[in-house]
Amino acid sequence: MLDRLGKAIVTGRYDDAPFPTEADLAKQHAVSRSVTREAVKMLTAKGLLTARPRKGTSVQPSANWNLFDPDVLRWLLERKFSLELLRQFTELRMAIEPAAAALAARAADADGIADIQAGYERMAAAEAGRDDPLEADIAFHIAILSASANPFYAQFQDVVTTALRTSIRFTNRFKGRTASLPQHHKVLSAIEGRAPHLANDAMTDLIADVMALIADAERKG
Repeated sequence: MLDRLGKAIVTGRYDDAPFPTEADLAKQHAVSRSVTREAVKMLTAKGLLTARPRKGTSVQPSANWNLFDPDVLRWLLERKFSLELLRQFTELRMAIEPAAAALAARAADADGIADIQAGYERMAAAEAGRDDPLEADIAFHIAILSASANPFYAQFQDVVTTALRTSIRFTNRFKGRTASLPQHHKVLSAIEGRAPHLANDAMTDLIADVMALIADAERKG
């Protein structure tokens, strides 16, 4: 029930309609009032709903949603594709990932380096049709966040994963457009070479390429 209601809210089902009462929700979903109340409480904690005395429960503006919540991020992927959302995700990636790459170059241990290498090898295998391109790309970027040795960066994994899934939906519109192995290899080489500035620059260039595609698409309308 939580999943169905959350997805309905995020994808706009209640944009032009009032949110149902607990009694109506219980009837619609054939569950008890206590189950309904718990689901509403959880959605309220995620910033999607608000309950006010004598006004009932209503949907919160998207600016109030907890966009770092894994469920909210997952539901966002169900929305109609939006260039604005992709740009916002990519701007956040630009603020996070270059710094994480620099930290990985400085602080990653042997296991962290090995995980980044494994992610790159998966991308190379995907290029040859032996792995899933999206999952391989995600594995590479997530490994860098983890290898940063900073738990705050590591906890951006869900955001970066969702951003990459959104980005792939966009870049797949360009025939033959796949993640650039040479660009990713530059990031890997800089991290392996313990060169923080080069790692930062290489990751910046990689994400800037996506930003350029978005800007071009926005100009064309």
